[in-house]
Amino acid sequence: MVTTIPAAFQKLKENLEITGLQKSTVATRQNNVREVIENDLVVLDSFLTGSYSRSTMISPLKDADVDVFIVLDSKYFYYYDNGQNGGQAGLLDLVKRTLRKTYTRTPDISINGQAVTIRFEDFMVDVVPGFNRKGGGYLMPNYITQSWISTDPKKHVEIFSETNSVYSGNLVPLIKMIKGWNKNSGKYFRSFHLEVMVLQILNGISISDFPSGMRFFFDNARFYVTKQNPDPAGYSGDVGSYINTQEKLQEASGKFQLAYERALKAEEYTSRGYIKDAIDMWIKIFGDYFPAYG
Repeated sequence: MVTTIPAAFQKLKENLEITGLQKSTVATRQNNVREVIENDLVVLDSFLTGSYSRSTMISPLKDADVDVFIVLDSKYFYYYDNGQNGGQAGLLDLVKRTLRKTYTRTPDISINGQAVTIRFEDFMVDVVPGFNRKGGGYLMPNYITQSWISTDPKKHVEIFSETNSVYSGNLVPLIKMIKGWNKNSGKYFRSFHLEVMVLQILNGISISDFPSGMRFFFDNARFYVTKQNPDPAGYSGDVGSYINTQEKLQEASGKFQLAYERALKAEEYTSRGYIKDAIDMWIKIFGDYFPAYG
């Protein structure tokens, strides 16, 4: 419980973090998964990707997924390319069968879009097989479209790390807060889409404090969500393309509109000294992540 807005946002920041013990569990688990693949297939490289590698994962860990990228020898690409031997689905099935040899008691190992997902009791691990791409970056399989997707997760980590430094370490906490709002609002938006929007909206803008940063983001996101949100690494096009109808765009914009109005109201309460009312309004935005007044 808190009595000031700065203290409330500091507590929000803490509530969004996964614990040190959980980080240790993640480190051990993902290393074990990588070793299983490396022991059975010809692996050129493997590394963490996704929100965990960009330090933007939020609690609780049980709702999170840790992404592991496995760079395989090109012989597998030629074996599964052009629809041969099951195509991209065949490659993902190979990874699934490889994992199943070791994780015999794990009830749920499934192909999920571009990854093979292992659902452990405490969190999920997504294993994404891929290949070095001619000209840079990587190719990963898309089970749904039976195609290869160009990407560069290492470049994503580099971009977010450098930008976070520019903002004196305040960009990543702000992203986590936005993800906390998204979770409280029904997880309408994909995580990486929100992260990319933050880069676009805050480009050249300073973050004076988290309340105004949140309000500024929601204000501009109402319009940015209706535009193209290109992959910052320059590969996979519009990361918001899943919001693909006018109706969905209006719904997405409406979610940001509501959040903006609430943030604006919370700031108004704060300026008038009504701290409890302000905190109650922020709770409407962030749900249980935000501490109560008192």
